[in-house]
Amino acid sequence: MTGVETERKFLVKDDGFRAEAVESHHLVQGYICRESGRTVRVRIADDRAYLTIKGRSSDSGMSRMEWEKEIPVEDARQLLTLCQGGVIDKTRYIVPASAPDSGTVQDGGTGFFGGCLHADGPERIWEVDVFHGDNAGLVLAEIELGSEDERFCRPVWLGEEVTGESRYYNSMLSECPCTKWMDAPVPNHDRFRDGNSSRYDRSDNQ
Repeated sequence: MTGVETERKFLVKDDGFRAEAVESHHLVQGYICRESGRTVRVRIADDRAYLTIKGRSSDSGMSRMEWEKEIPVEDARQLLTLCQGGVIDKTRYIVPASAPDSGTVQDGGTGFFGGCLHADGPERIWEVDVFHGDNAGLVLAEIELGSEDERFCRPVWLGEEVTGESRYYNSMLSECPCTKWMDAPVPNHDRFRDGNSSRYDRSDNQ
């Protein structure tokens, strides 16, 4: 699969997203390449695995080219041993962007009204990542859009926008976890811990 992904990324203020989530998945991923302008990612998502190549971000930080192919899980486990830096371990919650009473409308674009998805507009989802391991306590929410000016519902639990801030890229977090550069403890650190531990230990596969 090849295409251009357009997404916006935000911090999360509280765990209100959990009540709206319709599913969750355990993700473990690493980066074979993290050069400027491109990344090569290996990801295991539950019982499936993917190899993904991403290009340079646009000036806004919202869009970039992406190529992805499903690969055997065992191949992914082998490739994770070759990855640079640490391995990202997180739980991803899927939250419908059109959830009733989810919040206010973001400026720009068309297709939404009154904080909810218009009947003839595209369906969107929030992917809320609760990080474990070296990034424990960090929670990020992303929404993929059809264009950079598309409007969307802004849930009440959504915090500051960090789209385009490289330190919040997963590729950067694998090399320099948030605990190394945040001036203060991650907000709601205890609240966001959900007890998950990593299902992949690199030391077992060296």
